[in-house]
Amino acid sequence: MQKKVIMRSCGSIDPMSIEESMARGAYRGALKALLSMKPGDVIEEMTASGLRGRGGAYFPTGQKWRFAAAAKGDVKYIVCNADEGAPGSSMDRTVLEGDPHAIIEGMIIGSFAIGAHQGYVYVRSEYPLAISILEHAIAEAEKHGLLGSDIFGTGWSFNLSVRRGAGAYVCGEETGLIESIEGHAGEPRARPPFPVTEGLWGKPTVVNNVKTWASVAPIIARGAQWYASMGTKATTGTTVFSLEGSVKNPGLVEVPFGITLRDMVYGMGGGVRGDKACKAVQIGGPSIGCIPPSMLGSGHRLG
Repeated sequence: MQKKVIMRSCGSIDPMSIEESMARGAYRGALKALLSMKPGDVIEEMTASGLRGRGGAYFPTGQKWRFAAAAKGDVKYIVCNADEGAPGSSMDRTVLEGDPHAIIEGMIIGSFAIGAHQGYVYVRSEYPLAISILEHAIAEAEKHGLLGSDIFGTGWSFNLSVRRGAGAYVCGEETGLIESIEGHAGEPRARPPFPVTEGLWGKPTVVNNVKTWASVAPIIARGAQWYASMGTKATTGTTVFSLEGSVKNPGLVEVPFGITLRDMVYGMGGGVRGDKACKAVQIGGPSIGCIPPSMLGSGHRLG
């Protein structure tokens, strides 16, 4: 059974219309954060939600934000990693093209939490439609006073820009991405120091994935406990999977962690095309192996 948080408005709104996005609840979380919460309160809420980075490393988001907020520096940055390079993936692209305001709102909240006044969305150049829609959404948000100076009349200022990647797979790694934004070759840096203390132009920087940023606003708007009630104790909430191959119902699915691969393949996927036997399931990119049908059952859950 799907549970849509990240893709909550994808397919049900015109992504070029900020009015439709707001009618579906966009910017309510940002309004709540800026008008009735302190930066530390936002970080505590994110920590209590249990949200982990959806880019693959699953580092606790609240903890990352806490490190950046505590880091010394008069200038700080936040970055959205939309350099989706894995073959066959279109999860981040779908959110960018279907609900760009979900990312913008999440980044407004994140900027307030850590004290950043500038953010960047790093998108691969192979996504021209996503870039066009995102740039339009940013312009609309600025027009409505949701980005720029004195957001919601709170005195908080935050600007957001799009940076295009050049198709380098390695720029999906956060330090390689930072090097690329700075205008250098996209080569990963040695760590430590980590970006939260010394990132973009040597300043404290938070880098989160598209799906992570899209999860932020609902957590603030509906509460950490609502989000933590989904998924598993170790990994709360939902994430998006790309269900591909010889299944009857291919496509993107958003589900709470804890679902079994059997439910994924035979429930949402409808089983193997032609009602043939499943021989194996590849559970990641080209560097990940395949698992046999015997491992699809209740003992092997995602998350």
